[in-house]
Amino acid sequence: MPWLAAKPFVDLQVRILPLPSEERLAARLAPIGYVRSRGSRPDSPGVDRDIPRGDEEVADEVWEKRLFVRGEGGAILHVRRADSPWGRYTVRFRDWLRATPAARERYEAVKRELSARERGKADFDDCTRAKTAFFDEVQHLFAEDP
Repeated sequence: MPWLAAKPFVDLQVRILPLPSEERLAARLAPIGYVRSRGSRPDSPGVDRDIPRGDEEVADEVWEKRLFVRGEGGAILHVRRADSPWGRYTVRFRDWLRATPAARERYEAVKRELSARERGKADFDDCTRAKTAFFDEVQHLFAEDP
């Protein structure tokens, strides 16, 4: 996203219904350099499932997803069901950051602090979990789906 410092990766999201099998996605994405990510730990957040945010009626549901990566420091591809509440949440969050400079600056400050704190660790899992506090604090500020 312009105007926001970030890791040297591009985070992409594809929302599709039905969610293809892991094998089928892997076969289709391999020719363009994507490989299935397993995360650094067995409990790596956001690798195989999303816990939805912002939609109270589905807050207890867990939504299956697939995560692929391309190259070191390249691209991260999140493949989610089209009806995934987390998929909708990420779009609303992105749009809110684009439209709200103060929120964007605050999120960047949180990410920089976490990056400094987590530097040198073998994975980003703790950083990912720590960003949850920011999401919890601000999610009521951006509009629901139109």
